[in-house]
Amino acid sequence: MIFTSLWHRTTLCIRMTRPGFLVITAVACLIGIASAGASGVVVSLPMAWATLVLALLAHAAANVINDHEDAANGADAANTQGLFPFTGGSRLIQQGIVQAQDMHRLALALLALVVPGGLWLALHSGAGLVGIGVIGVGLGWAYSAPPLALMSRGLGELAVALAWALVVVGADYVQRGHFAGQPVLAAISYGLMIANILIANAFPDAHSDAQVGKRTLVVRLTPRVAAWLYLALALLAHGWLAAMVWMHLLPHNALWALVALPLALVGATLLVQRAPTPERLRPALVLGIAAAVVHGLGLAAGFWNF
Repeated sequence: MIFTSLWHRTTLCIRMTRPGFLVITAVACLIGIASAGASGVVVSLPMAWATLVLALLAHAAANVINDHEDAANGADAANTQGLFPFTGGSRLIQQGIVQAQDMHRLALALLALVVPGGLWLALHSGAGLVGIGVIGVGLGWAYSAPPLALMSRGLGELAVALAWALVVVGADYVQRGHFAGQPVLAAISYGLMIANILIANAFPDAHSDAQVGKRTLVVRLTPRVAAWLYLALALLAHGWLAAMVWMHLLPHNALWALVALPLALVGATLLVQRAPTPERLRPALVLGIAAAVVHGLGLAAGFWNF
């Protein structure tokens, strides 16, 4: 009985973190670790694993905070057009399975692991990691929580792009022990791809978001314009990468990330065509996530084969 209860609570906590999205953080860590390895650094596997675990915990905390705040502002309760599990949160609060305060407690517990863990990692890598961690955790909080609530001000997409770019830079820093230019250049294209996930996922939620005052880019720009923005960012991410390779600032094999471009283009086409009918956008949302993951894996593989 005790084991069953513990197992139930553990699986429930995992569901509260929306684990399916954590893969984008794992890929960001791979890019950073690979970029350090490509520069001749001997990769420390224990430090790499510690980086991965802490980054995943930080992302999980941000997801839980987001669910708590969307319950508080009424966005998830008003959302009847979301495409689960891509939009509308975990729905656990709306289904009565957990309470909002349970989300709050889990977020605090996760952050209680991330902060000392991050300080330990900084102690063994360099003080610069503290700055990365503070900004990253700050963005994870400010994205959802008032008074900033960046997701409600049309700044959430920018915050997300910066946060995941920082994961790449931070993972490289842990291995390298200092800042370098290459991971920053790689992080820009990956951050743009992650921002596009957020843009695409906001389409089905646009009506309910507007009702509660969440001014996402899709709400501010209208779905039609936001679909073209998605296409522009996809082209910018891949164009940036190609330009960095052409200028010999990134390894030639980093071009493997361009394999993701067809996925992004098909996703953008679906967004443009189906913007007025968000219930038909599930394939576009899947393609957006797939494009970001493939782009990131291509980058990481390109570094490893430098």
